[in-house]
Amino acid sequence: MATLIFVFSAVFVVYIIIGYPVLLDLAARLRPRPFLRSPGLKTVTVLLSVYNGEKWIREKLHSVLKLDYPRELMQILVISDGSTDRTDDIVREFEAQGVELLRLPRGGKAAAMNEGVGRARGEVLFFTDVRQLLDSGCLRSLVGCLGDPQVGAACGHVFFVGDDQQAHMGMYWRYEKWIRNNHTQLDSILAGTGCIYVLRRELAAPLPKDTLLDDSYLPLRAFLGGYRFILDPEAVAYEYPTSLGVEFRRKVRTLAGIYQLIGNLPGLLGPSNRMWIHFFSHKVGRLLLPFALLLMAASSFGLPAPWNRLAIIGQALFYGLAAVDRWVPDTNPLKRLSSVIHTFAVLMLASLCAVSIFFVPPRSLWTETRASDPAAEFIGRAGKPS
Repeated sequence: MATLIFVFSAVFVVYIIIGYPVLLDLAARLRPRPFLRSPGLKTVTVLLSVYNGEKWIREKLHSVLKLDYPRELMQILVISDGSTDRTDDIVREFEAQGVELLRLPRGGKAAAMNEGVGRARGEVLFFTDVRQLLDSGCLRSLVGCLGDPQVGAACGHVFFVGDDQQAHMGMYWRYEKWIRNNHTQLDSILAGTGCIYVLRRELAAPLPKDTLLDDSYLPLRAFLGGYRFILDPEAVAYEYPTSLGVEFRRKVRTLAGIYQLIGNLPGLLGPSNRMWIHFFSHKVGRLLLPFALLLMAASSFGLPAPWNRLAIIGQALFYGLAAVDRWVPDTNPLKRLSSVIHTFAVLMLASLCAVSIFFVPPRSLWTETRASDPAAEFIGRAGKPS
């Protein structure tokens, strides 16, 4: 029995980490489904929901106002979710430039976004967050994707400014972008980027209370209705460096949001999801992966000799390398391996902690993100990344 459990768990782990990406790449090459871009412009409502964002809101609004998009076609709406700092005062400084402030009592992001959508006048809803600065061409590019009548929603991607984030999460985000590119080639992506995505206004639906992943719920509702949800590689937002601890808390929330998403949109697991195998392999598989690793570890002790010793020693070295990563000097060649393993272990722990969604209020999983100051000068020098 221990051997069967170990083998089954190991096969599952290998499939999720290696097998599925290989099969996905092959499928995307064999059956590409390009989407059509259109230079036509539409009216757009920029929706920026914020709670206590005084340290970022001024730079963010400057970023929005610098978008390469006709100003007369834009409605810029900031929804303040009961902010208690100077956020509202700073937003009012931009009223002469057409920025609208919608002040609400504290009710959570989902409630704020529902109110904002109700006040929207544009044909297209452009959702963004307060921290990330926007590349000037991102909105025009995203709206161009909606020129394809089969595309209901489109999102951009984030580029992490500075070396801190690149060191421990850069490989993960490059992998995630590669996955989304392949999903787009096939049909649709299965998760959005909350700070930079657009949705046809007629496809917007009220968000359930305390929704954790609005950037997945809204586009995937459109997807289940027959539309495509795609990644636009030309649309970029700039993210600030954060610590691995901050990323851990963010991943707990986003992975918990997958459980919530399945509960709110059960069709994702059924025949109405034309990409169900991809949803299971990429999303559900991530939730199950740490449990498969735990089963591997536990069943290792029941394997026949010498396989039990080899399995136990191998796993001990793997997790031990993750544990000592912080003490491995950056100049040590071992750092390249230990850093990847450490990041993987943190993500697996976050996936385990995501089950807390069943025991705590969803709103408790929202925490303030601590990041370095905006790096506008760096972004201006670097230009748009590839």
